[in-house]
Amino acid sequence: MTRNTIFKTGRELVLPKICILGSTGSIGRQALEVINALGPPYEIVGLSARNSYKKLEEQCRLYRPKQVALNNTEDAALLKENLGDLGVEVLTGDEGISSLAGDTEADLVLVATVGFSGLLPTLSALKSGKKVALANKESLVVGGELLSREIPQFREMVIPVDSEHSAIYQCLLGQNKEKVKKITLTASGGPFKNLYTEQLKEATPAQALKHPNWSMGPRITIDSATLMNKGFEVLEASWLFGLELERIEVMIHPQSVIHSMVEFVDGTVLAQMGTPDMRVPIQYALTHPDREPNDFPALDLLKHQLTFEPPDKERFPCLDLAYQAGKAGGTSAACLNAADEVAVDLFLKGVIRFNDIPRYIELTLKEHENVEEPSVDDIIEADWEARNRLVKTVARLG
Repeated sequence: MTRNTIFKTGRELVLPKICILGSTGSIGRQALEVINALGPPYEIVGLSARNSYKKLEEQCRLYRPKQVALNNTEDAALLKENLGDLGVEVLTGDEGISSLAGDTEADLVLVATVGFSGLLPTLSALKSGKKVALANKESLVVGGELLSREIPQFREMVIPVDSEHSAIYQCLLGQNKEKVKKITLTASGGPFKNLYTEQLKEATPAQALKHPNWSMGPRITIDSATLMNKGFEVLEASWLFGLELERIEVMIHPQSVIHSMVEFVDGTVLAQMGTPDMRVPIQYALTHPDREPNDFPALDLLKHQLTFEPPDKERFPCLDLAYQAGKAGGTSAACLNAADEVAVDLFLKGVIRFNDIPRYIELTLKEHENVEEPSVDDIIEADWEARNRLVKTVARLG
């Protein structure tokens, strides 16, 4: 039996060699934790990070990948020098990360990078025919239309890692997708669910980063507080499952026990439940179509009283902004994502207030010149223009 082969229930399963893009981030680190727990024959063959070369070096010494990629050229040179004794190939820049995604010998590429930077590596991995475990929702938010044109079969190649999309994916297994009436994405409501509009003006980054249920990176945590993350998830779900935006709704579920639901035309509703632990959907994506045991905390429904309520779109207008961008199509979602990335960064730096985030995003969207059926270059241009436009608007309006 080879290192990457294991026998179960009378049939041979070839388990994947894995490449993790964004291995030093929250999802990447949790994925490595999952792989540690699963043990052999899983094998890490590629890792990437944007700037954390010291953390990446530690991971390389622990997992011995054949290739790594680092965005920062100077840090990549230091990493190459430090890893000279291991013989690891070090790639550099955005091109290096995309090359790693497409050319690695991995069977499965976990895209756990943050923001717009995930688009080109995701496109590269899919074009090379690799399975993609997708934790970077922005790849589909900004590039869903492009992927659907260039890789019509991409839905069969992607296993979603976001807990909500993993839930929908699992609920649809073995079902006739033509019989889906609607899907419901659940949201915790974030740390500011019960604050009044006036209180939101005074919300601090430290407060916004205290998510009530999930452990995530800074940007996605702020996006959860504004409900922009849920808006992005609506757009991602539309592309992943081929559903019109009108058939995707959002419901506030503070306990984060039901991760999402599917309603069928006969009135049947299937829901996927579990603890709010990202390691569970990560493991499912890595072991799919099989399930493996783990030591993660089990769900105890006796400890939960499940409640639901509609989202407050007046206090949290980012959700509607996402629907608007999705309906506009073209490069509008790329503009939305770029404006959000910059606005969140400015909020974290104390430049703008919490409730300024949707205001500046909306102003940027209003000035955007939409390009229909965009190419990669069109999407990159829309991203660049939106970032610059928002910064200039903040400087002009103070």
